[in-house]
Amino acid sequence: MTALGVRIVQKVSSARAFAKVAPYVVPALDRTVHRLTRGRVLPSARMLPGVILVCTGARSGLERRTPLACMPEEGGGWLLVGSNFGRPGHPAWTANLLVHPDAEISWKGEEVPVTAHLLTGEERAAAWRAVLAFWPPYATYQARVEREIRLFRLVPR
Repeated sequence: MTALGVRIVQKVSSARAFAKVAPYVVPALDRTVHRLTRGRVLPSARMLPGVILVCTGARSGLERRTPLACMPEEGGGWLLVGSNFGRPGHPAWTANLLVHPDAEISWKGEEVPVTAHLLTGEERAAAWRAVLAFWPPYATYQARVEREIRLFRLVPR
């Protein structure tokens, strides 16, 4: 994607209207295309790197598959941001990882077992700065909500 294209996508993704529509459209489209292409294509990953998080539901105990943007880290880990598109509540997948931190991701068509760690304190602050440099619209999402957006580091098991 060109620099202009990235700026346009960042501007659109920061809009309140996007936050109202995207949580229903983007994940459904990602899940469908990912399934139909047997894990080879994740449409939202054309804008940002993305994974399909496979975890256990906190209350139901059922498998949950959630397409998410991610920030790959040097050394093979990933950061996941529980922004919920700047909506008030924490996304359900964050509660799932708090209860069941062992999960799996589909990353570029490969299934990777991971363990999730909720970041706090200075570790979170450093990761948050990196995330904002990577995708500035997260600052807009944080400004819209009173809660602190959860930030997880996934490490391969």
